[in-house]
Amino acid sequence: MFHLRTCAAKLRPLTASQTVKTFSQNRPAAARTFQQIRCYSAPVAAEPFLSGTSSNYVEEMYCAWLENPKSVHKDSMAWTSLTSTRFSTCPPPLSSGDRNQHFLCGRSSVGWRFEEFLQRKWSSEKRFGLEGCEVLIPALKTIIDKSSENGVDYVIMGMPHRGRLNVLANVIRKELEQIFCQFDSKLEAADEGGDHLGMYHRRINRVTDRNITLSLVANPSHLEAADPVVMGKTKAEQFYCGDTEGKKVMSILLHGDAAFAGQGIVYETFHLSDLPSYTTHGTVHVVVNNQIGFTTDPRMARSSPYPTDVARVVNAPIFHVNSDDPEAVMYVCKVAAEWRSTFHKDVVVDLVCYRRNGHNEMDEPMFTQPLMYKQIRKQKPVLQKYAELLVSQGVVNQPEYEEEISKYDKICEEAFARSKDEKILHIKHWLDSPWPGFFTLDGQPRSMSCPSTGLTEDILTHIGNVASSVPVENFTIHGGLSRILKTRGEMVKNRTVDWALAEYMAFGSLLKEGIHIRLSGQDVERGTFSHRHHVLHDQNVDKRTCIPMNHLWPNQAPYTVCNSSLSEYGVLGFELGFAMASPNALVLWEAQFGDFHNTAQCIIDQFICPGQAKWVRQNGIVLLLPHGMEGMGPEHSSARPERFLQMCNDDPDVLPDLKEANFDINQLYDCNWVVVNCSTPGNFFHVLRRQILLPFRKPLIIFTPKSLLRHPEARSSFDEMLPGTHFQRVIPEDGPAAQNPENVKRLLFCTGKVYYDLTRERKARDMVGQVAITRIEQLSPFPFDLLLKEVQKYPNAELAWCQEEHKNQGYYDYVKPRLRTTISRAKPVWYAGRDPAAAPATGNKKTHLTELQRLLDTAFDLDVFKNFS
Repeated sequence: MFHLRTCAAKLRPLTASQTVKTFSQNRPAAARTFQQIRCYSAPVAAEPFLSGTSSNYVEEMYCAWLENPKSVHKDSMAWTSLTSTRFSTCPPPLSSGDRNQHFLCGRSSVGWRFEEFLQRKWSSEKRFGLEGCEVLIPALKTIIDKSSENGVDYVIMGMPHRGRLNVLANVIRKELEQIFCQFDSKLEAADEGGDHLGMYHRRINRVTDRNITLSLVANPSHLEAADPVVMGKTKAEQFYCGDTEGKKVMSILLHGDAAFAGQGIVYETFHLSDLPSYTTHGTVHVVVNNQIGFTTDPRMARSSPYPTDVARVVNAPIFHVNSDDPEAVMYVCKVAAEWRSTFHKDVVVDLVCYRRNGHNEMDEPMFTQPLMYKQIRKQKPVLQKYAELLVSQGVVNQPEYEEEISKYDKICEEAFARSKDEKILHIKHWLDSPWPGFFTLDGQPRSMSCPSTGLTEDILTHIGNVASSVPVENFTIHGGLSRILKTRGEMVKNRTVDWALAEYMAFGSLLKEGIHIRLSGQDVERGTFSHRHHVLHDQNVDKRTCIPMNHLWPNQAPYTVCNSSLSEYGVLGFELGFAMASPNALVLWEAQFGDFHNTAQCIIDQFICPGQAKWVRQNGIVLLLPHGMEGMGPEHSSARPERFLQMCNDDPDVLPDLKEANFDINQLYDCNWVVVNCSTPGNFFHVLRRQILLPFRKPLIIFTPKSLLRHPEARSSFDEMLPGTHFQRVIPEDGPAAQNPENVKRLLFCTGKVYYDLTRERKARDMVGQVAITRIEQLSPFPFDLLLKEVQKYPNAELAWCQEEHKNQGYYDYVKPRLRTTISRAKPVWYAGRDPAAAPATGNKKTHLTELQRLLDTAFDLDVFKNFS
């Protein structure tokens, strides 16, 4: 390992005497080398400050900067050459009196004094301060400076809670008064919002004199959850500015040591880093390694020697550096930024530091780490030690140092005084992804209406013809695919569409209007059920492909369709971040099967569902979740619609004002997300187009079909997609029952695929005049207005909800109370469906069919509910 120029006593202040003794006994002087030496006296990693004892890990960590590039990085001689050049000799110490020492001292002072100021003013508040790793502030500034020097003009950052306020204040440069007023509990909130807020700021970089835009992405308390979100936003910003090599836009991710080693999303994010449709061409990872996770010692928190070992899966260089040596930290950060700029690969900086307080300022760390914190209590802050060194060397004098401190203290005091003038908290000022021009200046939609989502027949026909052809010459496709394309062509001639063609037409028309579309997920290029085929493969030439969607119009927007890695959590987070960057893009994530979304539940629960409520940040991401009871067993049947509906923010017991102008659009504006289950391809087409034509953005959850993809009755006519047509929130009965509504004995409400089972059974029982079937296509926001009209149309009918899911699942618990509210609880709402169960579906085909027949019997037995009346 490469030995630092500074002695072990300086590098390992908490256990200096043990270090020097151990180092002198076990490590004779040797030539500087990359050779790794890992001799552990314990079977798992010990820590420098843990129990105040020495360890081999300490000696290696504090006497090494870079893990052996020859053993870690085998892909490129250039990689090894750069690291050898930078570390084959000790980096020259900053000469006494060097202006960089003055500069570094000043930068270090702001981080330390900021934490001191917060502690004085709000000693009883939880702020998750940076004490013990104040060097993070100049470290980040150095990475940004060096990157700016190399041409980067946009840096997107993600970080956990520790040190967040300090980074906002001294790196992003959020106005201090805006930060301080967040502590005032008496201030009224102008808009709904929460903590862990983000920030977007464009300014001049004082070192390079170049414009730099900094964005800190808002995040939940779930550590590392923001990692793929930052990656997705970075990818989007690179895409929109044509930065195909990552030379203009980059990302910096901050981590804690325990989370970096313990959270699986870190691994998933690393594995996206070099995939063609996901790479951001290198991220600088900075690990604040305070050698403890809340109260858990590292020996209990990980099995690997280093918390950064996960980065080895992508051969990322890992720089370990003592955070109590500011000059060493700055040098390492410059090299890391240079590495990223040169090779466009991920790089990791491990700041080995400590946490001066507990997990938060109210927490007592002595309960669980008494010896460690006895040592920490004796530690001088890094700035104080560095300043004393500079004073002793005559670089600065004591009055100059004190003047620098008092100058920043005065800035904080003046900002604190101004913060008292703030009367209202404006969370919208903390947006991490503003959309200039999309909203009015006060953040409101420019209208509260939505135009028709229909298209002219010429456009529909043109898209259909391209979808059923191969627009590239001398391109040989599979014989089975030839039949599929021929079938599509016949449908176009007959003016009909199936599910795949409806999607094609929605996408193609939006591309014509300049809307970028990105469809991502496992196997989305072909489609899990072999229905999409958006990427054609030449059967004779390896890796030769064709995407007909990109051959529709001369000046169309680009279409991106990409198979993802076998990840849900990471990929959905990535696509969420991509959708954050611009409202003028349709970003879709499709689960291979709907139930796989639960692996990404953190992104759904913490970002997608409450994102606007917490951070005043709209997002138009679309989730396509295949769903349906097909007799295939419990694993791939249910997309768990009950979970999405349970998280909707509407009140089931309050009937809204149905006479309100633009009632349907206002409902959409007030909801936290939209949940639909379309029963026709035409309606699926409309809801996709509506997602972009709305004057605001909301997440859209679509439960997509499986068997309906090829169901002969699941077809839509062009007539349902022409100008003047819209998405139908409710599809009412249009058969004989609707012609004589007074004769109808039962009105069945349903959604999705079960409608086709019901119509088949109704016809077989010759009950088309006695039972009306109404489809609820948009479940949330609930279509109170349209369903009230349906109920009033059939005055003699009893009401029943029918679903193929089990009673404790599906839609029943969401629909029943809202339907009862719609009719002022004048009638009961009966249930026809499967009994409650723990599993989503049976694994036995015969049992599945028996359950289906039982629910159909219940739905059409007009006497079944009489005993319950």
